[in-house]
Amino acid sequence: MPSIDLSGKAAVVTGSGRGLGLAYAHALAAHGASVVVNDVDEAVAEAAVKSIVEAGGRAVAEVVPVGTAEAAERLVNRAVEEFGRLDVLVTNAGILRDKVLWKMTDEDFDAVLTTHLKGTFTCARAAAVKMREQGEGGSLILVGSPAGQRGNFGQTNYAAAKAGIAAMARTWSMELGRAGITVNAIVPVAATAMTETIPAFAPYVEAMKNGEPLPDFLRKGEGFGTPEDCAALVPFLASEAARGVTGQCVGIGGDKVALWSHPQEIRVAYADGGWTPATLADAWPTSVGAELQSVGIPAPKFPEA
Repeated sequence: MPSIDLSGKAAVVTGSGRGLGLAYAHALAAHGASVVVNDVDEAVAEAAVKSIVEAGGRAVAEVVPVGTAEAAERLVNRAVEEFGRLDVLVTNAGILRDKVLWKMTDEDFDAVLTTHLKGTFTCARAAAVKMREQGEGGSLILVGSPAGQRGNFGQTNYAAAKAGIAAMARTWSMELGRAGITVNAIVPVAATAMTETIPAFAPYVEAMKNGEPLPDFLRKGEGFGTPEDCAALVPFLASEAARGVTGQCVGIGGDKVALWSHPQEIRVAYADGGWTPATLADAWPTSVGAELQSVGIPAPKFPEA
């Protein structure tokens, strides 16, 4: 079994004051990396740093909302000033402004896209510049979502941002390959403040908080577990063991890890000289239209009472 040793490496984890981001930061520190913790709340960020240091890790806080180029430069510069370099970037920061299309405001849309999509872009750009200057490669680990892979009711802004993040991972893996920088998107599913509001999961999350283990049908069937379950993927992708892994979308949660497919053609049809609306209508039901794809995150499958 390969050793996952990140000693001497420095990482930035955006949105890492709590939840999944904090779990990622702890996992990186536990495997030897020095970590810049980022949050918009100074008290939360400092508490996260304290928890990492008390566990034997090395961390500092940088309090800034991601989205702008200036914020990205602050995060990269903090890593270099404190630890002398930057090797790993995890773009976890995010917010929600859920509403159906006809009720979503421009402000709702822009706020989510700024944090998730532009924040990922600006931080990745700043990190890529520094990693290319260093000339020793690196790892960009972008955080996606099932909503970005399949869509989700009421999440126009969030789903669009997460779909864009998956596309950026594929694009940047090609652009940064020669520099030895891997770029992957992870698709985590975990019991967080976000998912515990889903009524079907709520009683299980509450039981977990009281020390009860999640049942196998959730951990395996749904790939649903704790933030710490998801965190294992981050040090792996940042390590030498994953040097050949790039441009991928990898799901993780509970006891499950999965590789998401890239969009691809699944059925094709041809018409000599091209198509007309009438020939499309005639051929559709028995050709490309015979296997229409589903949308949305599948509802969890609970055992019958």
